[in-house]
Amino acid sequence: MSLTFSKRTALVTGAGRGIGKAIAETLARQGVMVVCVSKNEATCGAVAEGIRAAGGAAKAWAVDVADGAAVAQACERILAEFPVIDILVNNAGITRDGLLMRMSDADWHSVIETNLSSCFFWTRGLCRPMTRQRWGRIVNITSVSGVMGNAGQANYSAAKAGMIGLTKTLAREFASRSITVNAVAPGFIKTDMTAEFSTKPEIAAKILEVVPLKRFGEASEIAAAVEFLCCEEASYVTGQVFAVDGGMAM
Repeated sequence: MSLTFSKRTALVTGAGRGIGKAIAETLARQGVMVVCVSKNEATCGAVAEGIRAAGGAAKAWAVDVADGAAVAQACERILAEFPVIDILVNNAGITRDGLLMRMSDADWHSVIETNLSSCFFWTRGLCRPMTRQRWGRIVNITSVSGVMGNAGQANYSAAKAGMIGLTKTLAREFASRSITVNAVAPGFIKTDMTAEFSTKPEIAAKILEVVPLKRFGEASEIAAAVEFLCCEEASYVTGQVFAVDGGMAM
């Protein structure tokens, strides 16, 4: 099936690498203008430049997504340039793993603020024009850790589970304005974040014991799920969590 995308503008956080980069590039291939956001100006700039070189439309915006004031200022400036952000993909995320008894306050707060609070900041800052035009797509990239829990990831699992609760609540709040809000929950995907796992045979083998499909996923497979949720044909899908995890959370 060919997916339909009208002339839309998207903003993708954490777009400088990994899953965010794949999502930005996939949407750009559908003719979507993509605002690539990350804390690192060089990485999001390189992704935007690559999209433009391939014939797409993109702009880079360096913002610390955990800083509510910085995000509010960025949203104001972005909406001054683009009348509406039609598609918002909250993908930015970090890990600071460790057992609860040894986890510092700083490691707890940094993960909650970057992974969960950032979704609140960006959605609040960009939702009003969406509601006025009565069309929008919001996709939050959560994790299988937020669905099942994972030892050593109390902060990360809590943040990702919080994203699921936020997704379901916003789906109800925005439904009357024809704005859909969904979540995609990746399993173990080949990215910089999981490089340590996927490149060490003994660790990879242990992980794959709990993955029915017996392989790591690709960032492009997450991007494909996001692509569908952002298209015109997905207009009746909202408040859902789509696991793209090789069967882990069955």
